[in-house]
Amino acid sequence: MGRPRNFETDTVVERAMEEFWTRGYGGTSPAQLAEATGVGKGSLYHTFGSKRQLFDRALAHYGRMGVEHAEEVLFQPGTTRERIGAYLRETVDSDVAQPVRRGCMVVNTAAELGGHDEEITRALRGIEERIVAVLAARIEQGRRDGDIGPDVDAQATAEFLLNTSVGLRIMAKTRDAEALYRIIDVALTSL
Repeated sequence: MGRPRNFETDTVVERAMEEFWTRGYGGTSPAQLAEATGVGKGSLYHTFGSKRQLFDRALAHYGRMGVEHAEEVLFQPGTTRERIGAYLRETVDSDVAQPVRRGCMVVNTAAELGGHDEEITRALRGIEERIVAVLAARIEQGRRDGDIGPDVDAQATAEFLLNTSVGLRIMAKTRDAEALYRIIDVALTSL
């Protein structure tokens, strides 16, 4: 009979997510995962199956957090332009405040594995589609409320704003917030 597990799997997934987010999938060794999570390699593999399975869970967790955060910020009181601007600025502020500017785990994973790994590509697309859906819903609300013109294509604009967010997450690794705010201001003219 095996020893009882003395760790919380959600906590381990969260800690592994931080490690993968900082180092990437390929740059994270099993030893680094064990150190970051405080769980031995054998226990990690026994619980999660493989480094890849742990990564998949960490990426899914990151995606859920991102969608929940988008919903929380975008649907607070204010106009659509104000809420989308706040969402993009908050993202920039968070990224540039980090001691290690690591950007977005989804964007980093897309650059590292997207297009080369079918399962990862599908997972990334799913996260992206959920963010686009939240943005499009906020734009549709703005159309109903009258703060967004009826001619604005909610889906296309949401896709454009996601693309802007992706670019901001990459540029936040090397640029200051003021430069990124100017990009946000231009992007908001699409609303």
